[in-house]
Amino acid sequence: MSQNKPIRRVAIIGTGVIGASWATLFLAKGLDVVATDVAPDAEAALRRFVSTAWPAMQRLGLAADASQDRLSFTASVTDAVKDADLVQENGPEKIDFKKTLYRQLDELLKPSVIIASSSSGLTMSEIQSACTLHPERCVIGHPFNPPHLVPLVEIVGGAKTSKDTIERVDEFYTSLGKRTVRVKKEVPGHVANRLQAALAREVYHLVAEDVVSAADVDTALCWGPGLRWGIMGQLMLNHLGGGQGGIEHFFQQFTGPMTAWWKVLGTPELTPEVQKKLIDGVHAEVGSRSIDQLASERDEVLLGLIELRNKADKSR
Repeated sequence: MSQNKPIRRVAIIGTGVIGASWATLFLAKGLDVVATDVAPDAEAALRRFVSTAWPAMQRLGLAADASQDRLSFTASVTDAVKDADLVQENGPEKIDFKKTLYRQLDELLKPSVIIASSSSGLTMSEIQSACTLHPERCVIGHPFNPPHLVPLVEIVGGAKTSKDTIERVDEFYTSLGKRTVRVKKEVPGHVANRLQAALAREVYHLVAEDVVSAADVDTALCWGPGLRWGIMGQLMLNHLGGGQGGIEHFFQQFTGPMTAWWKVLGTPELTPEVQKKLIDGVHAEVGSRSIDQLASERDEVLLGLIELRNKADKSR
């Protein structure tokens, strides 16, 4: 990474679902990981997660020096970040908590150490406002769950984030096999979660209005457009949808119908009654499957799709 020290040691702050998944990925790529979390039994839970996820990482391909033994744990934030080259923060989505933590990290870390937040909605400008020494090294590095499998990382700088930090963190995530998106302007929820929110709004509306059941709306998504979205994004699919005329022809043909649908999309209120309807529908769809079983089903199909995508990329 040009004149900057290579990132070989990562500190993980917060080892819940996202932090544990990040730790798994970093270890699989041959990095040293020091994790910290104040929750009871956090270390045991983290090591269980990594051990359970390790076969998937072996299937995708481990770095030559990858090892679960390169994971260490400490209850002290100060000790965890002592020799880190990058900090991946996964704390609660509470701005006061974030600002207090970043103020502490700003004082503890050398100026060259990047502080990346996995925050899914808070803005870096607000978080880094607590840093009086080196706010320029603070950046959002928002993954998609689970980070050890899903390649997406959204990179969002704050008002004081330097271009060098953006370049370095982009290069780092890319070196791990991640697919990065640079968000040019700060907006609540970044990009991917906003896309999800727009879709979720209509899903909730259709179920609440008895247009379709919870099971059937999920079927419509995952066996219809969801299959295509796993291959290409919306705009590329629009380009294909226009046939030989491409996206130009697509807009000529579908602008009218599409914008007409926009006018009647739902704006549901998640009242207790609507929530109960959605919850009951989901439990009916789930049946006797546990959360762990569902996650295993998801991850197995994800692995297959990722392997196919990787194979296709290599053949280009």
